[in-house]
Amino acid sequence: MDLFSRSWAALRTAVAELADEDFARPSGCTGWLVRDLVCHLVIDAQDVLITLVTPAGTEPTRDAATYWNLVEPPTGDDPLDALIVRLAAAYEEPWLLKFHLDDVGSAAGRAAGLADPALRVATQDMVLTAGDYLHAYVLEWTLHHLDLIAHLPDAAQPPAEGLARSRELLEKIAGAAFPASFSDKDALLIGTGRRAPAEAEKAELGELAARLPLAIG
Repeated sequence: MDLFSRSWAALRTAVAELADEDFARPSGCTGWLVRDLVCHLVIDAQDVLITLVTPAGTEPTRDAATYWNLVEPPTGDDPLDALIVRLAAAYEEPWLLKFHLDDVGSAAGRAAGLADPALRVATQDMVLTAGDYLHAYVLEWTLHHLDLIAHLPDAAQPPAEGLARSRELLEKIAGAAFPASFSDKDALLIGTGRRAPAEAEKAELGELAARLPLAIG
């Protein structure tokens, strides 16, 4: 629960520190500018709030790893992705996006801090404990933090513990470990297709290389 809060706070701080011109830069998400990604984070925060107040009366059907499904790599042509682009453009001024993310995002952070980790919650036809749900979102926040700063070399990186925990979770999803020589950041970028492996890295990956990228959704 604490790592969720730290990862989410770090991501919101990174958004708050963006210059206006940064919102028009490309992000690490295919087809999205930084402003589109920030708009997506607003919707993510709403999802967290909705899920934490949607209790379930049945046993959990998923955990933090199985919450994620392997999907086709994004192309930027998905209708929902296109809707995000239109919504982001409607804000017009970057400060409006910053304000909305801070407002809804802060509420999501408070709700997470108050949640009972053992509470069973329902989302997308799944039942998880609140603890597992928030653990799954550490991976979401960490990957999107990397997406946010993909073309902003001076921006702050995600928390080191969030990178490490996200790598562990991605390895559970993959059912295989990334080479020990890979940094946590590189394991996440290469593992999810955000960066192509160099030839030496591909050799280290061995059979796992043929299964990459692991696009999750």
